[in-house]
Amino acid sequence: MREALSGLIDVELPAQGGDTLARSLYGELRQAILNGSLKPGRRLPSSRELARQLKVSRNTVTTAVHQLAMEGYLEIAQGRRPTVAALRPTLLRSRSSAVSGVSAAPRTSRWARRLQKADWPIVETGTPRAFQPGLADIREFPHDLWARCFRRAARIAPARGSQNINRPALQSALLRHLVEHRGVRADARQVMILPTAQAAIELIARIVLDAGDLAWMESPGYGGARAALEAAGARVVGVPLDGSGLSIEGRGANPRLIFVTPSHQYPTGRLMPINRRHQLLSFAAATGATIAEDDYDSEFHYEGRPVAALQGLDEGRRIFYVGTFSKSTFADLRLGYALVPEGYVEIFEKAQRHSGQIGAAPLQEAMAEFIADGHLSAHIRKMARIYRDRRNHLVRALGAAAGDRLAVAQPSGGMQLVAYLGPRLDDCDVAARLAAKGVTARPLSPHFVGRVTGRGLFLGFAAWNEREIEAGAEIIGRVLRERSGR
Repeated sequence: MREALSGLIDVELPAQGGDTLARSLYGELRQAILNGSLKPGRRLPSSRELARQLKVSRNTVTTAVHQLAMEGYLEIAQGRRPTVAALRPTLLRSRSSAVSGVSAAPRTSRWARRLQKADWPIVETGTPRAFQPGLADIREFPHDLWARCFRRAARIAPARGSQNINRPALQSALLRHLVEHRGVRADARQVMILPTAQAAIELIARIVLDAGDLAWMESPGYGGARAALEAAGARVVGVPLDGSGLSIEGRGANPRLIFVTPSHQYPTGRLMPINRRHQLLSFAAATGATIAEDDYDSEFHYEGRPVAALQGLDEGRRIFYVGTFSKSTFADLRLGYALVPEGYVEIFEKAQRHSGQIGAAPLQEAMAEFIADGHLSAHIRKMARIYRDRRNHLVRALGAAAGDRLAVAQPSGGMQLVAYLGPRLDDCDVAARLAAKGVTARPLSPHFVGRVTGRGLFLGFAAWNEREIEAGAEIIGRVLRERSGR
């Protein structure tokens, strides 16, 4: 409803009554004062007259006027009409600029500007579709078992009254699981629980690195690590891969931090053999470098037993070991962890509290029970068989659909693979064309740090059944035939 306010402003009020009308009138009058339509010293009509003009109750007007007076926009006195208060010119100018759409660019920190330049995270909108990497198949997860664990944890959480941000039950249960399946060596107090593995990498970068420090990472490598290292101010150098993963032979500089994914290199899936692991550990010991080991999907190994974690081989206790439950369970669980070297335990916990990177207590307690009762191990065994078959099926489907237009690197484990393109094809262009046809295929080239030495498609297979894999592979083959002209 639009009415004139003593010929000075137009007031637009909604049709609803009660508090909604009072809030709207308050907002209209406040904006008119700030943008100068109602000048300082201007007297408003009486509450009775204003209510009559606007066709609202007198209580509505009185509520809005009293709120404005309490906040200093109006002055009211017994027996006098409300008067617009004299506001500071800077407040009026800043509000006027905002209303007119003219505003200064926000001033951000160096950390924010460095983060703004990063091409990570990759945001996927809408329903996940083949072949989005990094996703577990939520359809196969034992949701009923998990729900029972979570309900019990939620009921008894208030009774515990613990102030521990890293819950002892989960620290102990997870450590036993990692000792058995990944060969780590640690005490339970070194296990830190965070909302995500990315949160762990972010804190490691902040704790270990000063601005200007040199950090190495694999190239191609994990974009989330690169974003965290660069945001911390590090000089990030990509180290090329060979058949055994990160190749440090002949490199002269001494990095402060080395980020690696030795069990299933991200994104190529290569496995770092034992000799290369010892070489890396010896190099770190000689140079004083700290290692961040991301073991993101190492639960799933399809050729023999999983290779033990690099952390379990470390005599110098200089490795941060990072993992996540989102690969072994489902992505929206939002629970990751880090095994922290003994000397970093106290500062890491303090950094968790400072930054708020803390896993919810009921979630931690539920996961502790889920692990202790054997449900996690049983689910991993089941999914390892399913994912192995899906890996094999994707390799066959791509061969049938794309032929020699793709060179598929079959990984020994993990949840995704790389299909390499010929030198004449731009993987970013191919990925964009596939997206337009309903297929998610991340290009490989943006994963390189520095010089790009290969182009391909990064394809997840874990979350997709055989029918979905075949349909997606057929679209990939069709797009590649269109691009190659045959």
